[in-house]
Amino acid sequence: MTDTTHHGAAGGWSPERSAAGGHSPYLIAFVVSIATFMEVLDTTIANVALRYIAGGLAVGIDESTYVITSYLVANAIVLSISGWLSTVIGRKRFYMICVATFALASLLCGLAWSLTALVVFRVLQGLGGGGMATSEQAILADSFPPEKRGQAFAIYGIAVVVAPVVGPTLGGWISDTYSWHWVFLINVPMGLISLVLVGALVSEPFGAEAERRAMLRQGLRVDYVGFVLIAIGLGSLEFVLDEGQRNDWFGSSLITAFAIAAAFSLLAFVVWEILQDDPIVDIRLLGQRQFGACFLVMLGTGAIVIATTQILPQLLQAELGYTAYLAGLVLSPGGLVTMAMMPITGWLIGHVQPKYLLVAGSAIAAFSMWHLTGITGEISYGYAAMSRIYLAFGLPLLFLPVTTASFEGIPPDKTNQASALMNVARNFGGSMGVALAQTVLAQRMQFHQSRLVEHIAPPDLGYQQTLEAMTRFFEAQGSNASDAAGQAIAWVGQTLQQQVDLLAYIDVFRSLAIVGALMIPISLTLKWIDLRGPARGH
Repeated sequence: MTDTTHHGAAGGWSPERSAAGGHSPYLIAFVVSIATFMEVLDTTIANVALRYIAGGLAVGIDESTYVITSYLVANAIVLSISGWLSTVIGRKRFYMICVATFALASLLCGLAWSLTALVVFRVLQGLGGGGMATSEQAILADSFPPEKRGQAFAIYGIAVVVAPVVGPTLGGWISDTYSWHWVFLINVPMGLISLVLVGALVSEPFGAEAERRAMLRQGLRVDYVGFVLIAIGLGSLEFVLDEGQRNDWFGSSLITAFAIAAAFSLLAFVVWEILQDDPIVDIRLLGQRQFGACFLVMLGTGAIVIATTQILPQLLQAELGYTAYLAGLVLSPGGLVTMAMMPITGWLIGHVQPKYLLVAGSAIAAFSMWHLTGITGEISYGYAAMSRIYLAFGLPLLFLPVTTASFEGIPPDKTNQASALMNVARNFGGSMGVALAQTVLAQRMQFHQSRLVEHIAPPDLGYQQTLEAMTRFFEAQGSNASDAAGQAIAWVGQTLQQQVDLLAYIDVFRSLAIVGALMIPISLTLKWIDLRGPARGH
């Protein structure tokens, strides 16, 4: 077999594996994107509503964060094994089960009467949401020939990239205008629409169904050990990432215990899966240069997208006094730019090597983060919005090429597994990005506090001059000498804290810029792809 033939077969497309049936594959891409938008939206929309949830359920803000972490843990566990489940149960059948589970859990979340109930229902919601993305990407990869996949993933990518942008704005508006319950209840009608359209339009591919039946005839071997190891490993790691900064990282025996459990379980999982003939997660895919590089780029992409979606509104609300709704609006212009860039990038994928598009996307992402290192206490709405617009130009050049390139060289029967691992990369990249941002923020606040406080001392000439100037200012406003002196000291302290916070945020954005820069050399390791598509072994 020639190399060209091998790569053509590995490209993974043949008519008998298409889920389009007699319908247009573009219609199928739109249909499966509905549930994607719903699921990705839910990963960010609840962030803004946490304050309202805490108040409504009479719990503290720290406790309410379990609404987020419980979802991510369940989501990550199912993501890792969703490729295997999709193959065993049947792609369409598994997908509809996931959508139905997600919609039902959303209804229960909206009706939750206590924090415990809400966390339990969020776990159920995470279990349903974790399986959807894998099936959707595999459906698209198998329903479109290689030269058309870029356009397919452009439609799908609008849902994945725009939903986190819309989420904070929509969540803030719903919470301010109605109640936090509707943050979850809006998923119910979307889930029902998705179920009806998928049931009517999406077909179970003949090729995939034949493989499933052949597997079942040989006897279904369930890798219970692998499932337990990945569940403990990913669940523990997610807990460490989400709760580490809040609990002083390894200064906490609880965090240390979970970190040890995560490390042991994941290492054991890798060894165990490599030794299995029918692994629940095909770890060997990560050993391929093409897929391994795509996995790392997706980690970085997820880190930048999710971290900035969380940290930028936090900066605007904490330091500049924005409401949740206005902070969310800063992200909205970027969403419009991303939507406009998606079809353009879809066309570019058919004409430009993915590695070069990824280099361009990584450079733009790094620049957008570096742009944010110029923040001051007086930045305008436009400055903050432009930083997101810059990133919005780069996101399609990252998400679409890396998704498309990751399927290059993957055998048709491994597309479910490949899709699952790429989604794990996106989610865990996001978790690591948020953990990195919060850790850098807390530690650099302590550093800048200790350095700037050195200058807040009576012998310091600059401090004396500032106090005198501000005392005269407050006296001019009508305060007596004693009150003016106290107000001047308070003003200096407040100004110092604002400078400390802004310097720490600048360090966060500088760290994310470094992540974007590191993605450039990784992208250059990708193989040259034959963009002609149809000639690839067919």
